Order: sequence, then structure tokens, then C-alpha cells
Amino acid sequence: MQQFWEFVSELVAFVAIVYVLWRYVRPRVSEIIRTQQETIQKQVDAAKAANERLAAAELKYREALAESRTEAAKIRDAARADAQRIAEEMREHAQRELERIRQRGQEDLETQRLQVIRELRGRIGELTVSTATELVTRHLSDDTARASTVDRLLDELESMSAPVAAGTSEGTV
Repeated sequence: MQQFWEFVSELVAFVAIVYVLWRYVRPRVSEIIRTQQETIQKQVDAAKAANERLAAAELKYREALAESRTEAAKIRDAARADAQRIAEEMREHAQRELERIRQRGQEDLETQRLQVIRELRGRIGELTVSTATELVTRHLSDDTARASTVDRLLDELESMSAPVAAGTSEGTV
């Protein structure tokens, strides 16, 4: 019987322990488990949200990358077009400048040519006068040459006046 009472006392002690555990410990453990489950659920939800944000960010990144590549291609094309336009403008400017320099050179050459012609005419005139003066002086320094020149001049004057006089007398007859 003693075993019976031991069994009953152990059973009562066990029931009391189970009651205390059930009454006081179980709600605390349940609350801790529920809190842990909520925390884990929040972390899972946060991870899902983070994955969604990551996927959205990757999509935006890809779109931005594609857009930047398109924009870079546009910028390259625009830069090439600008470079080609600038090169053409520079060619045209160089051509205009070359034409202006060529025209200026021709004008300068014409001016120099006219100046040289004027100088040559003046110098030739001076040399002609100087040479003629020298020839006349030399020719007239000789008495026989001087007399011969005066005679020839008089003969020429006579021959010039003879046709005029003949022309007037013929015209009156």
C-alpha cells in the first residue's frame, strides 16, 4: 500500500507540476514562441520586401543602363555630326581664307607690277634724256656735224613747206 500512496503522491506531485507548468509556464512559453514566430514572420516579410525592392532596383538599373547606352549612342552620334560640321566649316573657312589671300596676293602683285612699270618708265625717261643729251652734246661739239645738222634741218623745213605751198596754189587754180 505504501506503493499505492507513493504512486498517488507522485501522481499528485506530477499533476501539480503539470498544473503549475500549464498555468504559469505554458502562457509565457507560448508568448515567447508567438513573439519569435512574429519576429521570424516579420523578417520573412522584410526579406520578401527586400527581394521585391532588389528586383525592382535591378529592373530600374537595367532600364537606366539601357537608357544610358541609348543616350551615349545619341551623344556619340551628335558629337560625330558636330565634328563633321566643324570640320566642314573649318574647310570652308580655310577655302575662303585661301581665296582672300590669293586675291590679296594678286592685288599686291598688280600693285607692284604697276609700281615697277612706273619706276622703269621714269628711269628709262631719265636715261633717254641723259643719253640724248650726251649724244646731242657730242654731236654739236663738232663744228662740221653742227653745220651738217643745221643744213639738214633747213632742208626738212623747206621740204615741209613746199607741199603746203604747192597744195594752196593747186587749190586756187
